[in-house]
Amino acid sequence: MHFTFRQLQIFESVARLLNFSRASEELHLTQPAVSMQIKQLEDAVGIPLFEQMGKRIFLTQAGEELYQHSHIISRQMKDAQEAIESLREGVSGRLDIAIISTAKYFAPTLLPRFCELHPAVQLKLSVNNREGIVHQLMHNEVDLVIMGQPPEALGVVTEPFARNAHIIVAPPHHPLASMKSLTLARVAEEPFLLREKGSGTRQLLERFLSSHGLMVNARMEMSSNETIKQATIAGMGIAFLSEHTVSLELETRRLIVLPVPGLPIVRDWYLVHHKEKRLSPVARAFKQFLLEQAPQLLGAIAQPLPPLVEKRRVKGGNH
Repeated sequence: MHFTFRQLQIFESVARLLNFSRASEELHLTQPAVSMQIKQLEDAVGIPLFEQMGKRIFLTQAGEELYQHSHIISRQMKDAQEAIESLREGVSGRLDIAIISTAKYFAPTLLPRFCELHPAVQLKLSVNNREGIVHQLMHNEVDLVIMGQPPEALGVVTEPFARNAHIIVAPPHHPLASMKSLTLARVAEEPFLLREKGSGTRQLLERFLSSHGLMVNARMEMSSNETIKQATIAGMGIAFLSEHTVSLELETRRLIVLPVPGLPIVRDWYLVHHKEKRLSPVARAFKQFLLEQAPQLLGAIAQPLPPLVEKRRVKGGNH
């Protein structure tokens, strides 16, 4: 097959948008020019890449296969361009980072500091749930990922860079807040405000209680940590959350930490990338920055935990 990289770029845009008009706008080309390039590409391939049903177009099986490869090739060309620019201009270029939703509570502390050190870097940040993060890793859509637990099924490179303590919180007026001694069994009786099923935070709590022969008393499921925090403050139940998620609420005493035996559960935050990912100079610079400075930067904003709490370090879980 003989086709140009430009034709592959045009095909990737049409295949992603499934719309010739929108692709032509994105590429700053006329629609006839886009159609002509796609026709020439199909002639070179020898198999139709699109099929039309009414006013809509769809990828054929050959189109699906070529789209997967074109996406990888486009990303590799972008990596090569950024690597060359960084060699010519120092640490510069674009850096795509994806973070798990809970990490949005501390990422704003890290990223501005990195940008101060490397002002020529252009950052793109996306916040996603675990399923979305894993998809981005699998499809090479981002350079680096920050998450609570790397996916075991994927070939990834992981680097722990900071602690991630999980605690049980309640409003100051909660009946358990005035008790001098708590047992895990007593706390498990309380109604919990939980993340949705499949959430790593929820799985971590359920595994912890199960290891003590207990089950969580689920009052309500919510897909947002912010909603859980506000509902907890309003007295609807207690919650199991990352310490980073509730740092402001603990500081202002809108929430308090319940001194539950066996808590906090302390895991790690990880920086993750696919093992076959060729990191650009700017991605390597961010990795070095995170490993060297994140523990100090995040430690400065972490809230102190009650001295009665027994720390228990575990591996696993996700957000």
